[in-house]
Formats: sequence, structure tokens, C-alpha cells
Amino acid sequence: MTTGRRAEVSGAGFAGLTAATALAKRGWKVRVHERSPELRTEGAGIVLWGNSLRVLDKLGATHDLESRAMRSPAYETRMNNSIKSQEEMEGVRWISVTRPHLFRTLLTAAREAGVEVISGSEIAGATPEGVVTLADGDTIEADLVVGADGVNSAVRDSLDIPLKRERSRDGITRFLVPRRKADLQRLEPDTEWDNYIDFWNLEPRVLRVLYVPCNEDEVYIALMAPVDDAQGSRVPIDLDLWTASFPHLAPILEEAAELPGRYYGYQTTRVDHWTEGRVAIIGDAAHAMCPALAQGAGTAMQNAWTLAEAATAASDADLAQALIDWERLERPYTDRAQDRSQYYADTRQMAEGSQFQGDILETALYDPTDPKRHEVAV
Repeated sequence: MTTGRRAEVSGAGFAGLTAATALAKRGWKVRVHERSPELRTEGAGIVLWGNSLRVLDKLGATHDLESRAMRSPAYETRMNNSIKSQEEMEGVRWISVTRPHLFRTLLTAAREAGVEVISGSEIAGATPEGVVTLADGDTIEADLVVGADGVNSAVRDSLDIPLKRERSRDGITRFLVPRRKADLQRLEPDTEWDNYIDFWNLEPRVLRVLYVPCNEDEVYIALMAPVDDAQGSRVPIDLDLWTASFPHLAPILEEAAELPGRYYGYQTTRVDHWTEGRVAIIGDAAHAMCPALAQGAGTAMQNAWTLAEAATAASDADLAQALIDWERLERPYTDRAQDRSQYYADTRQMAEGSQFQGDILETALYDPTDPKRHEVAV
């Protein structure tokens, strides 16, 4: 445990709050800066796998999170409403949950650990020496700076870290709506509506609905259409188009049609390096990825945890080198998750089903809390 070392964290999202809590539990004085005037999260639902759930275990947040979460019996893939595969994934830990519930759980854990979270406070940049500049011009010295400020990270850009963006041909609009399970059951009584179901249509046009029950009352749906499909990517959604393609989902599509939303094109962000002196970037600031493997948040949380571990173990004089070593050890897992997610986005191969096996489960099965995880068996 350290005493008196200070960390300044930019961004009160999943990555920032996880890093802040992990550091605070190790004795750091931590302050999180969130530029938005309110502490909240965007989005609808999320799937968490074993890598992030093990971190939540260590943060003491799992019980609260799972009080309103769900583990579906299977991941089901359909093409034109015909079942291609049903993967039960025995031995794989995973749950679905609403983003607001996950955010509230992480925020509570952070505050209980003694983290100071300030809304309406924006970090405009940082130096390798650990000096952060706020949007109002004030400066703060820190022993560690964490940039968890999203895909357009000001911390990253202030350090001139080279990056490359890869944009894909598809994108999604996300909604959190009432489950209407009884109505869906009347339309298709033979369907297991507790399953996580990936509905694909590739002909006569590419449209996809990802159906993710998050609890007994709410379902997260993601509507995918190509970027160049103006009708399919329209928000509010074109209800006639979507119900014509997925009539069995009409009850929840009707709910989605009443909501505002935003269409997000898939993108992958690759940066040259994650660290610069006393500064480390995590989450979308470092490795935004397509959502095919549902590992954007998972890898962000695993890297937030291992960052706190590495920084705490290092002396003040050795911190910069410790961050370099941390990236060298942990980054390959995230790079491979990015590559696999990008492949699925580029090829739409997930429509074939039976994808969650072999190497695809690497990050889902990775335990970032295991101190022996990098040992090589002889």
C-alpha cells in the first residue's frame, strides 16, 4: 500500500472509475475529472465477460452489479430468423447489464474507496512529468495521470501520441427498452426469449438486430445497418423498415421507434504507445474497437486494474519504466481483441454463428487479477 501518492484521472467512464477505485484501494489519493456537468453514462446495455467480472470481484462490486443483471442460457445466432447456432459456453463467465446500472455500481465503489469525483471539470492536457492542465488554465501536479477520456482523448492528443483510425462499413444504434417478453412469446412461443439472440439478414439488404436481455424488465437492442444505408441508419428508426425485416421483434421495435438515438459507425483506434512518462491512457483513448466481441469495456477495465497494480508496485523513480513494462505485458491481449473484432466487422462472419470458441475467447477467459498470469509453464 502507498500513502500520499496522487493520481489524477481524466474521464469518469468505466475505465476511469475502475482505475481510480483500484488505485484508491492501494492507498493512492485519487481525483477523477469528468468534463460533463452530470455524472452519467451514454448507451444502453453491455455484456461483461470473465476478465472484467474478475476485476469487479476485486473491487467488491460484483454483488451489487449482479443484483440487477442476467446470464442468458445461450448466445443464439439466427439468419433470416432460422437458428444457425446456440452456444451455451459452459465454463465461460458472462452477464449482461444496463450501462446505467454498471455506471452506478462503479461510481459507488469509487466513492466508497475514497475517490474524489468532480463533474464539470475537464483536463485539457498533460505532460510526461505528470502535470495536468485544466480547461480553465489551472495546473495540478500528480505522481500518475490516467487518460480515460474517450476516443477523442485530450490527454492522448496533448502528448502527440500517433494514432490511426480504421472505420468500418457498418454501424449501430443502441436502445434500452422494456422487454415485452409476453408479447414476444405470443408471436414466437417456441423461442427462448431469455437467450442473447443475434438476428441477421443479409438479403435482400444487410440489417441486424442484437437482442440482449439485461434483467427481468429491460432489454438492450442494437440495430445494425451499413453506413451508406440512409434508411437503415436513420434515427429515429424507420419502424416500417425494421418491422418488415424482423416482424417477430415488432413489440420492442415499436418501443425503440419512440426514442431518440444516435447512429455510431464502427471504428478501431490504434495508438503508437499507451504511456508517456507518468501518463498512461486506457479504454477508448488507447484502444477503441468494434463491438463484435463485446470487449471494449472489458479490456478497458482489465487494463485499468493492471495499470493500478503496476503503478503501485513501482517506486516513484521507476514509475515511467514500470508503465512501459505494463504496456508490454498487457497490450498484446487487447491488440488481439481489436484485430478479431475488426475482422468480424469487416467480414460480417458473426452471421455464421458458432464464433465463441478457441482463440476468440482469449480475453473472456483472461484473468487480469491472477499474479501468475504471465508465467510460462516449463
